[in-house]
Amino acid sequence: MAASAVMQTLLATPVAGSLVKNQSRVSHLFSATYMPRPRGGASRRVLCKAELDDQMNSEEKIATPTPTPTPTPTPTPKPKVSKKFSDVFAFSGPAPERINGRLAMIGFVAAMAVELSKGQDLFSQISNGGGTWFLGTSILLSVASLIPLFKGVSVESKSDGFMTSDAEMWNGRFAMLGLVALAYTEFVSGRTLL
Repeated sequence: MAASAVMQTLLATPVAGSLVKNQSRVSHLFSATYMPRPRGGASRRVLCKAELDDQMNSEEKIATPTPTPTPTPTPTPKPKVSKKFSDVFAFSGPAPERINGRLAMIGFVAAMAVELSKGQDLFSQISNGGGTWFLGTSILLSVASLIPLFKGVSVESKSDGFMTSDAEMWNGRFAMLGLVALAYTEFVSGRTLL
């Protein structure tokens, strides 16, 4: 144990490189220490940890192929939004279903609120002054929905997070179905739903 400690200190000194090559000089300097000699004239080579790590890293580099970088796709340009009246009000344009859905959402909530508070069915609500409210709300909401579309602002560009343009479309579709189902149920039963 003592011999290995001396050997380690000897190898750690800067002079050690020249001393290891010439063992006779080492044995003269430290005659009290035992220095084993290789048998049969075999020479032993001592590798430091840094050399071993370098060899292992070079083997790993050779063994693992370098991945080829994938080219980044060029961003697709945003489609231009048409401001023409015929494009905005086209069958598959942005205005018709969106405006109808918004009106249906407001109409369904208003019809259910009046039915709960006054106990009137949908047809009596329309005949007792609900028609003017419907017409006024329709004009106001349509104009408010059309102004951004005629300025070239798309609905998808303003939607993010939980309230997306697709969620608004689905809510509008369900509200339209809800209004039709409410009117049909009250017409067939002849009384209010609630």
